[in-house]
Amino acid sequence: MAEYLDAGSLEDFPPGKGRTVTIGGKEVALFNVGGTVYAMDDSCLHRGVSLGNSPLEGKIVTCRGHAWRYDVTTGNVAHVPDYGVTSYPVKVEDGKILVAVA
Repeated sequence: MAEYLDAGSLEDFPPGKGRTVTIGGKEVALFNVGGTVYAMDDSCLHRGVSLGNSPLEGKIVTCRGHAWRYDVTTGNVAHVPDYGVTSYPVKVEDGKILVAVA
């Protein structure tokens, strides 16, 4: 069974925004898309630029380094469905965002 770790308060992650947090020793990008929170590795596959600090439009985050686009719901590069960063299960309980990174 996956162990869910506290990633912060839901109120700190407004819809349409992303942010990077450290969970279980990993840098994880969290995104709030229409009230649903998604988590994935923070580092772009191309040059390692932070994805959590890159612009989010709908469910697509565009790496501010070289414009690689990722679907935050899957972690996949938008134009290559089976290639991307690791995504992690997320649940929200009592206003807390919990992420399973192991």
